[in-house]
Amino acid sequence: MVNREDVVNFLHRMDLEFEEVAEGMWTAYPDEQDGGAPLVINHAPPLLVFRLKVLDVPQDQQKCSDLYRALLRANATELVHAAYGLEEDDVILTESLELENLDFNEFQATVDSFQMALATHLDSLAGYRDC
Repeated sequence: MVNREDVVNFLHRMDLEFEEVAEGMWTAYPDEQDGGAPLVINHAPPLLVFRLKVLDVPQDQQKCSDLYRALLRANATELVHAAYGLEEDDVILTESLELENLDFNEFQATVDSFQMALATHLDSLAGYRDC
């Protein structure tokens, strides 16, 4: 089973800038040179949970409806394991991995998939931001 120290080793192996913000919770900066969004990683046995804030939920109801349709479409057709969701007033990207069989390759693939999802979807989702 992957422990806290293993997660820190994974972060170091990927050369990610990161900080531990609470016991077993890190903020990592996968794409810092491009001003990338911080990725929160939480060691919460039996899971390792990844969360990334994508944008604020728009206040305009029509924009919300269109945004939710776009997110559900992406969940169904473009994301393999991760999913877009809502957390309070934030649109987030989230994924959970089981610690029991987790290895570095799966950890790295998850971080990479978050970066790919942002690169693929961020431009189209930018139109849903409130001014």
